[in-house]
Amino acid sequence: MVEEGVARTIQGWIESANRVAVLTHTNPDGDAIGSSLALALALGKMGIDAQVVIPDGLPDFLRWLPGIERSITFAYKRDQAVEIIEGADLIFCLDFNDPKRVNGVEEFLHKSTAKKVLIDHHEDPVQFTDIVISETWRGSVGEMIYLFLKEVFERELMDKEIATCLYVAIMTDTGNFNYASSYPEIFHIVGDLMKYDIEKDRIYSNVYDAFSEDRMRLQGYCMQKKMVVLPEYHTAYISLSDEELKKFNHRKGDTEGFVNIPFSVKGVRFTALFVEKKDRIKASFRSRGQFPANLVASEHYHGGGHINAAGGDSFKTMEETLAGFESLLPGYSKLLGND
Repeated sequence: MVEEGVARTIQGWIESANRVAVLTHTNPDGDAIGSSLALALALGKMGIDAQVVIPDGLPDFLRWLPGIERSITFAYKRDQAVEIIEGADLIFCLDFNDPKRVNGVEEFLHKSTAKKVLIDHHEDPVQFTDIVISETWRGSVGEMIYLFLKEVFERELMDKEIATCLYVAIMTDTGNFNYASSYPEIFHIVGDLMKYDIEKDRIYSNVYDAFSEDRMRLQGYCMQKKMVVLPEYHTAYISLSDEELKKFNHRKGDTEGFVNIPFSVKGVRFTALFVEKKDRIKASFRSRGQFPANLVASEHYHGGGHINAAGGDSFKTMEETLAGFESLLPGYSKLLGND
């Protein structure tokens, strides 16, 4: 994954660094947090002061992860987060390919004179770091950090805590290996992680069986009242207003995975989730097969992503956003048609 010359350069930067910041994207998921904590824990084993900076809130289902005490949230502890970034000799940017994905942290990232390394798997990375390690075909950054630890660090650093974080990263970004994982190497990596006595079943339970009653009722509400199925386009979508979220005492991370719910409907190949925010409608897209969810996101929603997993934003009302989405589908009917 890492070219020999690049690996040596990064090795030198790590060896001369006293403080390292690991930065990930806003609305962090399991891959973002798991990968970041794994890298920070590995650097910590080398005696380096490594801290993870998260732009905004951490989902409850990830708070149990090893090394979580190494993370700080910019939105809640701005001064401390800024101090970490400004004091860093080296900054790793994980699981995002555009500085716009770190919201308020972007200003301080640009100002920093630290060496910067991007490790990411999203398409079309923006050039804002000194080194870019980009492998868009991989299902997760967790895999990339696993290989990074093997290829860049001279001694074995893997342990149960790091392996647990990486397993969560890989598991969540592939939907528990339901997508973006149809290649042998990912299972070779997971097989090696299992050697460190990670508790696979407990990890799954901590991530997927730890939701609040409110969240479960919100999911049921989405399935009964909010899911719109358009069989002629093999498409389904769910929308949630701010008022609806409040009704179910929404907490950060509660809608994680909702975009995948409609795939249980026979024939659905393209799904969308529209969630109302203060200043926009957040749009998430998923697809099956070769339908380009990222093309829809980039062409119509100021976003992007992977072919089967993408996202963006709408700056119209929810009503206008949903009407606009439905009006787009005829233009993609051939791509969404029968194989």
